[in-house]
Amino acid sequence: MQKALRRDKSFYRYLARLTAPIALQNLITFSLGLIDTLMVSQLGNTEMAAVTTANVPVFLLISIVFGVQSGVGILISQYWGKKDLENISRAMGVAAYLGVGIAAVLAAAFFLWPVEIMDLLSNKHELSLLGAPYLRIIGFSYVFNMLSSIYVSAQRSVENSSFGMKLFGMSTVINTGMNYLLIFGKAGFPMLGVEGAAVATLISRVAEFAVCLVCALRSRTIPLRLRAFFHPGWEMCRRFIKYSSPVLLNEIAWGLGNSMLTVILGYTVNSVEYLAANAVMGNLNRLFLVVCFGLGAATAVIVGKAIGEGKSHQEVLDLSHTLLWVTILVGLALAAIALALVPLLFQPIVFPLFKLYDQTAQIATALAVTGFASIPLHAYSITAVTGVLRAGGDVFCSAALDISPQWLVALPLTAVIALVMDASCWWVAAAVQAESLLKCPLCWYRIRKGRWIHDVTLPEGRDL
Repeated sequence: MQKALRRDKSFYRYLARLTAPIALQNLITFSLGLIDTLMVSQLGNTEMAAVTTANVPVFLLISIVFGVQSGVGILISQYWGKKDLENISRAMGVAAYLGVGIAAVLAAAFFLWPVEIMDLLSNKHELSLLGAPYLRIIGFSYVFNMLSSIYVSAQRSVENSSFGMKLFGMSTVINTGMNYLLIFGKAGFPMLGVEGAAVATLISRVAEFAVCLVCALRSRTIPLRLRAFFHPGWEMCRRFIKYSSPVLLNEIAWGLGNSMLTVILGYTVNSVEYLAANAVMGNLNRLFLVVCFGLGAATAVIVGKAIGEGKSHQEVLDLSHTLLWVTILVGLALAAIALALVPLLFQPIVFPLFKLYDQTAQIATALAVTGFASIPLHAYSITAVTGVLRAGGDVFCSAALDISPQWLVALPLTAVIALVMDASCWWVAAAVQAESLLKCPLCWYRIRKGRWIHDVTLPEGRDL
């Protein structure tokens, strides 16, 4: 470990300069989810459970956005290492065509069949009726978010990681303000309840897109070359499909798996309590992982750029080991802080704030302890999969490592414990975290072998 961490101070300053804005961007984004949950929770646990259920298919859409964003980032970071601006615009064009097409189809399905979709996700029809107005609208916001996220990924890949932080900070302010006005009917606005949360999100996403469009047309760092963007060419399509589609399919499968966990909770005997607790703890868990997501994204930029610049195989491997050790140490520190806050802050203050009492509070505590204890494992997995392996072009193996533990271990185990055995919430919460116990050693073994480094900008994806 000491050998891997022995690097010049300028390297760690560079890592911090990339990580901090991405972590703050994620903090802003996840805080918005927490604020939404807090506002909706004031309407009651049933309304909060309805929005949680409606967000199951929405989470799939979010995963697709992240998949397209991550996939295009693989290409752009390596093209940036070569200073190939023309192909950066081409890569963004392919991502925009594919991403918007998928998002638009899903948004249309959510609009046309909201109740039918929600009936598949819970055993309580009243939740479907409450959440349907939210689902009808929220999908369209991600059509605009898809385009914004692609541009944010491009800016991040060319080492301008502060752009996303500023953009999503602006949209969070808009979203929070509109949430307050539309959920509760303040300042002359109609009181729309859960539907108001969806309308507020749509307004903020449109604002994001407008800002990105202006910046893209005026940028000097990566000027958007419209001809290349709208006519990316078949060669770029082929490269995107080869290296980015596995990432997209990975995120879709992972998003489906995460949604299935929520569906399992939605079919338990005390489903309203489980869904309400999961809504709160899901957002709180993500808040403690923002630095880890930031490190993972920074790792992707650093590793991808190093490969694009033609660094040797051993240099890239050593660089990856350093970044992974930093992630582990950060994850351990975050876990210690988060676990200490459970009795000091969450149980006496946060849970009552979200109206989590009695059995719901007990479930939330179980989810909190098991989730926080698993932070180091999640941190390592995030950097290994989304940072090291993907940026190194090892997209097929990274997808298998990310998906298999979830679908082969966590989902069946949680279903058996929660639905068949009707076990204690502590056993259910432990089963939800089971995938990370298997994923980490598998990722470690793959990275140690060192056969994952490829230059994806070359026609055959040459190994270094």
